Amino acid sequence: MLTPRGGYSCNPTNTIVSTTTKPSYSRNTAVLTLTFAVFATLTPIQPSHAPSSQSPLHWHLDFHVVAVDSPPPDSTDIFWVTLNDSYFQEPSAQHTLFTSDISAALTSSNAQAPITILRLLFHASEGTPIRSDYIEYRLRDAPAIHTVRSFLNPLKNAVATSPAVTHSIASAQQAQQLCSLLLHHSLGGIISHGTSLDSTAQSLTSELEYRLSVPWIAPPAAPNQREEKRILWIQGRANILSSQQFYLAAKALGIILVVADAPGHWMQDAEGPHAHLREAFVELNIDGDADLTHRIVDAVRAYPERIDGIVTISDSRLPHVARACEILGLPTERAGAYRIAGDKGATRRLVESQGGRESLVLADAEELEAEMEKQVGGLVLRFPMIVKPCAGWNSDCVAKVHDVDELRAAVRRASERHAASPLGSKGVVVEPYIDGPEVDADFVIMDGEVLFCYITDDFPCSGDSSEGGKGSNFMETVMDVPTALPKNEQAILRESLPTTIKRCGFRSGIFHCEARVRGSSVQYRPREDNGILDLHARDDDKKEQPSCYLHEINARPPGYANTVSALLAHGVDYYALRLLLALGYEKEEEKQRIRALAQPFRGGKPQYTPAIAVLPPTREGVMASEDCVVEFLEANPDLNEHVVWTETVKWKGDPVQGPASSELWTVGHVIVASRQGRKEAVEVAHRVRERFHYKLQGDSP
Repeated sequence: MLTPRGGYSCNPTNTIVSTTTKPSYSRNTAVLTLTFAVFATLTPIQPSHAPSSQSPLHWHLDFHVVAVDSPPPDSTDIFWVTLNDSYFQEPSAQHTLFTSDISAALTSSNAQAPITILRLLFHASEGTPIRSDYIEYRLRDAPAIHTVRSFLNPLKNAVATSPAVTHSIASAQQAQQLCSLLLHHSLGGIISHGTSLDSTAQSLTSELEYRLSVPWIAPPAAPNQREEKRILWIQGRANILSSQQFYLAAKALGIILVVADAPGHWMQDAEGPHAHLREAFVELNIDGDADLTHRIVDAVRAYPERIDGIVTISDSRLPHVARACEILGLPTERAGAYRIAGDKGATRRLVESQGGRESLVLADAEELEAEMEKQVGGLVLRFPMIVKPCAGWNSDCVAKVHDVDELRAAVRRASERHAASPLGSKGVVVEPYIDGPEVDADFVIMDGEVLFCYITDDFPCSGDSSEGGKGSNFMETVMDVPTALPKNEQAILRESLPTTIKRCGFRSGIFHCEARVRGSSVQYRPREDNGILDLHARDDDKKEQPSCYLHEINARPPGYANTVSALLAHGVDYYALRLLLALGYEKEEEKQRIRALAQPFRGGKPQYTPAIAVLPPTREGVMASEDCVVEFLEANPDLNEHVVWTETVKWKGDPVQGPASSELWTVGHVIVASRQGRKEAVEVAHRVRERFHYKLQGDSP
């Protein structure tokens, strides 16, 4: 992993703090010393300057942490303060930081990074954090940082603290008061390793300026403005590993979650390991049929507490949730906008209403022959073409066809795919195959303004091959790599896609768009140095003005792996923003909170280059590995050192469909990251895919 992860703990019985009667910030004088059961002294370093109008309103106090063999001796010029359990509200982040975290940090230090610094953050004026765990997730994977602990509570004001409090200690009582202030007024603590005091402190300051250059402490809110809001979440996802970020965001924002799903859902058990993340579980038939809207309305009206918003990230349920909100008078975008975005046929008609027609939108398979005979508007079928259901996800049942016979067969399969489901959809889209680079483009939009845009490359899949053939499909291979498209083509996407989103009827939301650049000046071909596909300037005479060809608009955050990748690379949490948008934003302070949380790291530059390796099924059977992804990475430490996140989809006992199956199930996802750049990230992702294997029941030992 890129960031050290301590695994040690200790259980100290008390902590002793000492301060000299004549404080000095020379590094040769111990101004403050904390001694633990493992015996460590913390010596203060000069605090940061008081905030100015040009700098953030937070300041810090650093401590040099050193392990010692025994407590410092008694001295007449030292005031000893015993910090027993009464100093901490266990379990508390302060208690954890000053005990097990420091112990683990000292244990993990080494000759390459012998210096350990503890930095406490303070705020110069009273204010309310935009979310309580802000410093924790914005500093995740920061180089040389061992631990980050936030001491903040959701919706609670941070206390104003001046650097001057550290300058005058003339009695034991003042020493006691200082210790209490440092422990209880701090915003949070950070433990970092380095080669020297100066370089470690400087590096830490640089990281904070890069990651926290956002007004994350807002003006103090009045008590009546800090009340918790409650959201009903329709469909609580498959397990905690594919939804944890959503639950953590709600908690940090001060939002109460009520989960509505089918009986037997893993969140139903009130004594379950994750029950504390929700207030209640509501049994609800969440099938996406015509009556879902009314079932949601009835559930909200029957709930004993006020529901302030409703959220789902399920495509087929979005229009129903929006319509329920309209009936209940809750904040929402128009239900009609969600219906257009969720229907690939309706989206294609909308796009082509301002241009030439080059696709077919069929109500069912029977319409194909009539449409081919009519050739309405001079439409000519130019193969290869793409066939896909109007409803669907994960490139399921998407096919590239090369002639009329393949077209007929593919349309029949696509029409039947959801015909018997609660969706009852038989619609099919037939559109041209665009051989330009495919991208994902995520947008955070409020009142028509794009607050954040993240464009990433989707590398070619088997369906892009010129040969095609049986078993080829459009399951992703390597994805979510920050795009290498030329700047002018990125600008085309940034302008075209939000325009179409607006035409659908949306004003605000989180949107995951999938598109290709038609007529791009770049194409995929093998690199000369490693043979791996990547984008290069075209080497043919094809000249065409680049344009955006939209595949689909998903009016919700992207898949879980992609959402995690955006959080890690840019510090932007799509789930947190989606939750806040669901509560409405009529007040200016609500808008400012959304704006602040939509800001990436300084300069819009990701902290590293991520790439998601999609792990496909290579063999059919029943999974025998307990956790096939973790076991694989443990056996390949040269790959594991680049990994920042994993997701296992197929666990022991689960059926694995195999590469020939029409169901596009992945086995898992691995996010790798490189601080060297795109070339290394893509190379590692490809090595992960090439080497990945798993055990099936019946395999020889």
